[in-house]
Amino acid sequence: MADSRKIPAPHGQIRQAFENRLVLDYLDLAESLAARFAGRGHEREDLIQVAYLGLVKAARAFDESRGTTFPGFAAPTITGELKRYLRDRCWVVRPPRRIQLLRAELLRTEPALAQTLGRTPTPAELARELDVTVESVLEAAAAVSSMRPDSLDSSDGRDDAPPAAEEPAVQEPGFERLEEVMCLTRVIAELSAPERALLYRRYFCGESQTELGRRFGVSQMQISRRLSRVLVQLQRRLTETESQSNPSPRTASSTS
Repeated sequence: MADSRKIPAPHGQIRQAFENRLVLDYLDLAESLAARFAGRGHEREDLIQVAYLGLVKAARAFDESRGTTFPGFAAPTITGELKRYLRDRCWVVRPPRRIQLLRAELLRTEPALAQTLGRTPTPAELARELDVTVESVLEAAAAVSSMRPDSLDSSDGRDDAPPAAEEPAVQEPGFERLEEVMCLTRVIAELSAPERALLYRRYFCGESQTELGRRFGVSQMQISRRLSRVLVQLQRRLTETESQSNPSPRTASSTS
């Protein structure tokens, strides 16, 4: 009795061989397309692997009976895979999807608009072209830092410049003055109310010793002695405070 099972047609093997030949013949196409996206902080090898994946997908979907050449059919597929990879996988800090999509629109629109205008378009011109707000354009343009933030191990481009992580700390102007004011405020709070009023009128309101004498009903000489006594008292308390924290010496006259 004859075997009634059908013998599988060689179509599957032929198609597989056809696809394999397309992939091997057009590896350089995938590599050249991947090279277009290199130099943006992405690993070239990763981009090439993604392009190869797009090439395989194109080979599986290609139908030569439609009259389209394989390079013309494969290029959009490979480019789409690369753009999808960059959009979905290369964000260190992922912004909202609308910002990702708008940034892709900016990358496509800005060169064409610059060609038309003969100069770099402004954010307002890009916003009108894309029918979005200027704030959205600025937010999308700033999103590039979310893809590949600068490393602390990178330098600023100078040959002799150390990496940012190795640069010595710089004392910001005003920090030392802020510490002085904080120490002085703390010891002033320990003075009596009349002593604080005397300092306030003399150094913050700018009243002279004669004016202070009239205000407090004493002579100018008595005001001078009171001020000297308060300043010496502040200096002593500041010195005691500094000896506990061991900062650089200061005097009441310099902080006042």
